[in-house]
Amino acid sequence: MNIENKKQWTTTEDNQLIDSFGRHITYVRISVTDRCDFRCVYCMSEDMTFLPKKDVLSLEELERLCSAFIKHGVKKLRITGGEPLVRRGIMTLFNSMTPHLQSGALHELTLTTNGSQLHRYADDLVKAGVKRINISLDTLHEDTFRKITRWGRLPQVLDGIKAAQDAGLKIKINTVAQKGVNDHEVPDLIAWAHSQGMALTLIETMPLGSTTGDITDVYLPLTEMRAQLEKRWTLVDSNDRTNGPARYVDIKETGGRLGFITPLTHNFCDTCNRVRVTSTGTLYMCLGQENCIDLRSPLRASEKDDLIHDAITRAIMDKPQKHDFKIDPEKRIPAVSRNMSVTGG
Repeated sequence: MNIENKKQWTTTEDNQLIDSFGRHITYVRISVTDRCDFRCVYCMSEDMTFLPKKDVLSLEELERLCSAFIKHGVKKLRITGGEPLVRRGIMTLFNSMTPHLQSGALHELTLTTNGSQLHRYADDLVKAGVKRINISLDTLHEDTFRKITRWGRLPQVLDGIKAAQDAGLKIKINTVAQKGVNDHEVPDLIAWAHSQGMALTLIETMPLGSTTGDITDVYLPLTEMRAQLEKRWTLVDSNDRTNGPARYVDIKETGGRLGFITPLTHNFCDTCNRVRVTSTGTLYMCLGQENCIDLRSPLRASEKDDLIHDAITRAIMDKPQKHDFKIDPEKRIPAVSRNMSVTGG
């Protein structure tokens, strides 16, 4: 990045990212790769064709892009994939964000991971300034784990969780609740997570893309799951909110926190403060819409960042009011055709 150009830019009220509905955009999820060492059935097909290297942003380009968002007042960056920790040299990006954390310009740097590589990177993540992470885990049974992830090994993930805890990382487990797949073991997952000092968030299967099978077969409204859990535990609604879409309850008996992300049964668009960038530099203003803009071209067109700043500002004004998460009742297919892995979850 041009050093002189860096010095000329200071964050002011004028360059904060505010969309046409008055929402302040302070949270960006950035995918660093479309590749993953798992093939989760709700995320990608087993026989994936991945992007050629030339189409994926380099680590230097990702650093420029992250820094540009921070200059626009973004306070939280979440690194995603695919699986972000399979990207060669990924710690270069995390380490490049450390000065932003130290200066206070960036409040939080975190990531969502499947946990398979945490035994290698947990300590380095902490040194870079990461304090908490989300780990995707849908089951504690090895047979079910293989069925869901196709290629994953549960012991490797559990070892990664332990390594992350030993390094001092705060962990939240993300669990996609699927009817007839893992719904029967959700209470055990919650009890296990809380016993380990970890929060857990349940996520409805999001109607994105087409992997295999009928996507309506496993869809489970979390209103039903909550009703089942309330027969076992006392769930107390919490007013606490993070920067994400989850709504939380405290479970009296376990002493832990449980989140619900419900894109279909409860629209959370009115408070949406986030956008997503793919590994190719495509900025999606909404996970459940096709509105997007190319940031790779302005990144590669000039060493200065003026074109990037202009593109980001224009894109935010095109952020839709709400998502389009729905399933066609006749065709039984999602309205948004891209796979979850494209935009990093």
